[in-house]
Amino acid sequence: MAAQASEAQEAAVAPAKENGVDMGAEETRAPTGPWQKSWLARHFSLLLRRDRQAQKAGQLFSGFLALNVVLLGGAFIGSMIFNNVAITLGDVWILLATLKGLSLLWLLYYEASTTRRPHAVLCRDPHAGPIWVRGSLVLFGCCTICLNAFRVGYDVSHSHCRLQLELIFPVIEIIFVGVQTWVLWKHCKDCVQVQTNFTRCGLMLTLATNLLLWVLAVTNDSMHREIEAELGALMQNFSGNETAACLCLNATACGVFRKGFLLLYPFGTEYCLVCCAMLFVMWKNVGRHLASHAAPHPGAPPFRLHGVVFGPLLGLLALVAGVCVFVLFQIATGGPAVGHQYFTLYYAFYVATLPAMGLACLVGTAVHGLEERELDTLKNPTRSLDVVLLMGTALGQVGIAYFSVVAIVATQPHEPLGRLILAYSLLLILQHIAQNLFIIEGLHRRPLWEAAPQDPGGKREAEPARTGSLLELGQGLQRASLAYIHSYSHLNWKRRVLKEISLFLILCNITLWIMPAFGTHPEFENGLEKDFYGYRTWFTIVNFGLPLGVFYRMHSVGGLVEVYLGA
Repeated sequence: MAAQASEAQEAAVAPAKENGVDMGAEETRAPTGPWQKSWLARHFSLLLRRDRQAQKAGQLFSGFLALNVVLLGGAFIGSMIFNNVAITLGDVWILLATLKGLSLLWLLYYEASTTRRPHAVLCRDPHAGPIWVRGSLVLFGCCTICLNAFRVGYDVSHSHCRLQLELIFPVIEIIFVGVQTWVLWKHCKDCVQVQTNFTRCGLMLTLATNLLLWVLAVTNDSMHREIEAELGALMQNFSGNETAACLCLNATACGVFRKGFLLLYPFGTEYCLVCCAMLFVMWKNVGRHLASHAAPHPGAPPFRLHGVVFGPLLGLLALVAGVCVFVLFQIATGGPAVGHQYFTLYYAFYVATLPAMGLACLVGTAVHGLEERELDTLKNPTRSLDVVLLMGTALGQVGIAYFSVVAIVATQPHEPLGRLILAYSLLLILQHIAQNLFIIEGLHRRPLWEAAPQDPGGKREAEPARTGSLLELGQGLQRASLAYIHSYSHLNWKRRVLKEISLFLILCNITLWIMPAFGTHPEFENGLEKDFYGYRTWFTIVNFGLPLGVFYRMHSVGGLVEVYLGA
């Protein structure tokens, strides 16, 4: 039987051998998928797989580098908080100055060498670094530089009882902030293709440095305690009691430095958060290849009102009322004590504004559900980061609100101001949830000016770039432009409602951004939660939550602008 089978196999293979070529072997190979490719195609696909593996390994290594730097710095800061004898604030400053120096060297190298190499930046991410993010980067960067300048002035005015070495640290930060702002403004959209691992490590080191600066800013209350101690000593001197405190030589100059430092302090923490977000997007874009058809699109339309009326009017009404409350509260804080009526006015404004914002968000989310628009499922690191930032930064004000709820319920649930703060806290939590739902739902809707993807799997970016005909490209752009013009000239009721709601929420969030960003902090000044939790604990909670809350309002404005343009 074995001999017969062997003869049958030879008889089947023999006709396939012609001119010394084993045709049977080729026929048996042909049906298998991978062997249909040429050697060059197989080798190229292997290189692509290796490139993806190397990219993942580089991301993993740079991520571990940032994690270890953050843990080391966090250990220093935590040790300073719990044992400020063994680890002092000066030790933390030395560590951060070293990290800022290393990050500064990498930023200069990236600008002078990496980006100037051939084929260094073949493409730029159109979604990264929108103008409102870069504008906030410059604004907060300038405020941070001014903040450190006020700190230098304050230290110089106390030079008779201070170490001269302390002046070095704010000067280093001024240089670091200036260079970092300049580099991020120019290169936040870069998709770097050379020195990828070194660039990833540099980006993660700089991100970790900014994160540690933020952690120190929200936990270190030494400057605030020193200012309060000096003001208390001045009051005792006026009353005739001499003190041994380190007092300023020029009272007028010190008053300016103190006021400037306290006013600009939240902007320094905001700057660190903005830099962390931009550095993370740059890190995700290292080695990224954009498809050829991903870049040429008509672009986002210009910001126009398109006939909306009620949203801007209601938003302007909230803005004017908020500015009036802000001015009155600032005048009150300039005195020796803030009156009870000013806290009532502040929280009453929020209790009136937050329900309107929450209701508008719920209506907008319902209208999104009624729209028959395709979801945008393409990979977009910027949008993914936007969603994470919306959810993460919302925890700042929400966390403060929950702590306030516990403190009010446990101590003063029946007093009028306590009830007002309780209502404010609960409404703030609900408004954050509703607004996040509305913005995230809007960001994942495909804008009308963008064409739908051709592939059903939503993986256009993973495909190799294809050279297309200029004629076809021009026709596609013309069709998209005509569709955009037609759609905006015929606004249906759903799109009009979305635009009205978006504009109303934009103006309301600007109002709620102005008040805490420029020094209105009744959460700390009303004294209720501070007495319940203690000074240091409540200082850390407020300094952790308020910068996140300010960043959330600013970030929400950017997201709402995109929702408005895409409606």
